[in-house]
Amino acid sequence: MFYAVQQLEHTDTLVVGLFQKSRLTGKALDIDELLEGHLTQLLKDGDVSSKPNQVSKVFPPSSAGMKRIYFVGLGREANYSFEQAKECFAHVFQAIHKDRKQEAAVLLDTFMSEDVPAADAAHALAESCLLASYEVQDYKHKSNEPDKQIEAVYAVTDEDTQEVQAGLHVGQAYGQGTNSARTLVNMPGNMLTATDLASYAEELAAKYDFECEILEKSEMEELGMGGILAVNQGSAEPPKMIVLRYQGKKDWEDVVGLVGKGITFDTGGYSIKTKSGIVGMKSDMGGAAAVLGAMEMIGELRPEQNVLAVIPSTDNMISGGAMKPDDVIVSLSGKTIEILNTDAEGRLVLADGITYAKQHGASVLVDVATLTGGVVVALGKETTGAMTNDQRFYQQVADAAKECGEAIWQLPITEKDKKRVKSSQMADLSNSPGREGHAIMAGTFLGEFAESTPWVHLDIAGTATSNKATCFGPSGATGVMARTLATLAERFALEKDQSES
Repeated sequence: MFYAVQQLEHTDTLVVGLFQKSRLTGKALDIDELLEGHLTQLLKDGDVSSKPNQVSKVFPPSSAGMKRIYFVGLGREANYSFEQAKECFAHVFQAIHKDRKQEAAVLLDTFMSEDVPAADAAHALAESCLLASYEVQDYKHKSNEPDKQIEAVYAVTDEDTQEVQAGLHVGQAYGQGTNSARTLVNMPGNMLTATDLASYAEELAAKYDFECEILEKSEMEELGMGGILAVNQGSAEPPKMIVLRYQGKKDWEDVVGLVGKGITFDTGGYSIKTKSGIVGMKSDMGGAAAVLGAMEMIGELRPEQNVLAVIPSTDNMISGGAMKPDDVIVSLSGKTIEILNTDAEGRLVLADGITYAKQHGASVLVDVATLTGGVVVALGKETTGAMTNDQRFYQQVADAAKECGEAIWQLPITEKDKKRVKSSQMADLSNSPGREGHAIMAGTFLGEFAESTPWVHLDIAGTATSNKATCFGPSGATGVMARTLATLAERFALEKDQSES
């Protein structure tokens, strides 16, 4: 879909970036000369703008050799960054997608700067094109006319085309993996059960040559996975413990463990949600989607790193056999848990997932989950909550998130918090010791299962979905944290190699 070329004989659609400068230079000047000074005049008249993210469509004379040119403003070059490049590309490709154009050529060199070299510009181009042109896969009746999507984008450059092609490949992997996560989260709960999620993981494993293990209910019972089994008690759908293993090194060591909450629908159980609060609970597997999206990126990019993905999956339903408040269960770790809130089910399945990841050799752990409404109250809808037992490892996660433009903010774990989750009179732990600091209580609870293994918890309850469209796509699922997890896997390998050298 994305091709690096040094020249293109013909194109109907051309994309050009414009920095805010006193005069046109480089490739932009070449375009102005091709248009016989018309671009300079359009800029003077305000019909074309070089302000950030401003898209202008111009129809040149036939002698120019193209039907339309999309100019996109990049702002001042001193302020231009990788994130700004992604936004600019997103705006212009959203316009191209809206116009239903299927091919485009991009003068990539017009989007480059000292801080955004060729490979980064190419990455931004491919990632943003896929994100901006994403459409929710709905179930409405449609006409028989084929839907026109962007099928080919040519990055025209004077730089090394191999380097540019490599950047396009990374960006395409990131965009496609994020969109795959979005599609999973947007799917209705009756069309994406734990069994369906397991089948999707098996297809991913077959495509990218991952090792795959799917634990069935009987196997969970033999192993003593009391957390996920308790949540599944009220369901007619069987639970699945999904495990994917990517081995990028000769020996199975230094393993990055990714654990994603896979609750395919959450009623809250007997602690039932309100009629408005229950709508949208198909998205309660956003953590699982992020992990699967990251594994797709890892499968495409093949980093020299060992990665383990563990996804405990079930729905949380109500029946005569469902778990009840005051029940006491035994987790895979052997720790007992008093159930005070059946709507605090995510931490129960994650407890078993974290323990299972450790048993499979995870050296570090990141769990990702749409876990608490409390994190939305604390941090809103734009920032993911994070907690950790290891500041050094947390910094690696934070650096990966910053590189991907995904905001996270650390919440504390204190000794008093640990005492609160251990305050049950009936069991080792309480799954819900009180409303105050609810997001912190959930993370602290999970930390009891991570124990001494370096661990970061990411609560995406506020960021997994959005009720408004942006330049990066429509409202609905965001695919948040998929790119961060993939970047962490790649950077974790690099940082370790550098420390050893």
